[in-house]
Amino acid sequence: MFSRMDIREIDLRRLNSLTKYPSIPTYHSIGEKGRLLDKLEVSFEGEPEIIVTEKVDGTNARVILLPDKNFLVGSREELLHYHGDIIANPVLGIVDAIRPSFGAWARLANHVQDDDYVTVYFGEVFGSGVGNASKHYTGEGLTGFRLLDVFSIDDLRKKLQQTPEQIALWRDRGGQKFIDEQAFQFVSRDFMPTAPRLKVTRPLPTSIVDTFEWLMEVMPRSLCMLDPKGTAKPEGVVVRTPDRRKIAKIRYEDYERTARLEAKKVG
Repeated sequence: MFSRMDIREIDLRRLNSLTKYPSIPTYHSIGEKGRLLDKLEVSFEGEPEIIVTEKVDGTNARVILLPDKNFLVGSREELLHYHGDIIANPVLGIVDAIRPSFGAWARLANHVQDDDYVTVYFGEVFGSGVGNASKHYTGEGLTGFRLLDVFSIDDLRKKLQQTPEQIALWRDRGGQKFIDEQAFQFVSRDFMPTAPRLKVTRPLPTSIVDTFEWLMEVMPRSLCMLDPKGTAKPEGVVVRTPDRRKIAKIRYEDYERTARLEAKKVG
C-alpha cells in the first residue's frame, strides 16, 4: 500500500473508470428513429428550483487532481496526459485546449492534502476541430473550455481495489458524489469559465411541443461564442436541481427530429 498515491503504482484502467462522466438522460424518453415519446425520462415537477445551463456542443474532458499533488487530463473515455510528461495524446485537441490553464490546475493540485482523495473537474472542449458544431462557436479557429461539474472520491484506495465490473456498476448507479450548485459556484469563482446559467421566467413544461417552445425561448442563441464569426446556433440546455439529484438534457436536434417525423405522419 502506498502512503501517497504514486501514479506508477495504481491500475490506471480502474482510475479511468472511476472518474468517467456519466451519461445525462434526455428529458423526454426517446423511441424508434429518435422520435421523442410523450413520457418524461426525468421529472422536475414539484421541484422548488431548477438550474438551467447551456449545453455546449463539443467533447467532454476531465481534469483529475491527484493525491501526489499533480493532475491528469482525460477525454470521456481515455486518460490523455499526466502533467509533467513530455508526450500527450492529441485526440480532439483536448490537452492543447486545456494547456493554457495548466498553471491554475497545478496550483489547485498543490493544495491537495488528503492522500486517499481525488477531485474530478468535468468540462466541455469546443470550437475549432471539435466536431461538426465548431462553426457555431468560431470562424477564426479558436478553441474553448467550459466547466460543467465537479465530483470527489474520498475513499480512493478502497475503490481502486474493486474489480472493473464493480466500479462500472457503482458509477452507473450514481455512486459519484457531485457537488451542489452553491459549492460549484464557490470552487469555480474567479477560476474557470462555466457553462452559462440561463434566466428562466416560466416553469419547465412537460409536453413535447411546449418543451420545444420553451427551449427556443430560453436558448435562442449560444452564449459561448469564441469569436463573432460563429453562427451562434445552440445545441440545447441541461436542467438540474441545485443538489444535482436530478439532471436531464434538452437538445434542439431531438425536438426538431420529432417535429419532422410528426409532420410526415400527418402529411
